[in-house]
Amino acid sequence: MSTLLETSQQLIQIVAVLCMVVISLSIILLLYRVIFGPTNPDRAIALDTIGINLMALAGLVAVLLLTTKFNDVILLIGILLFIGTIAIAKFIEKGVIIDRDLD
Repeated sequence: MSTLLETSQQLIQIVAVLCMVVISLSIILLLYRVIFGPTNPDRAIALDTIGINLMALAGLVAVLLLTTKFNDVILLIGILLFIGTIAIAKFIEKGVIIDRDLD
């Protein structure tokens, strides 16, 4: 029974590290899309996807370190990501983020 537990722990560590490498490569490719994206909506989607990948990396680190302390970090990234996505969408649609009535 203990050998099965040790084997599964090693397998989880290997898979988690492999996933971290793939997500890191994805973030690098998304940074290219943010910098050299053909349109602003493409850049906005790439930024949103980078945030989701950062949430996934924080979750994988939490799994590897066997802690629940990163749950707050994941929630914070999600909240900031939502606010940023709304701001970028409003900027793309109207050209400004905060509407001011000068009447």
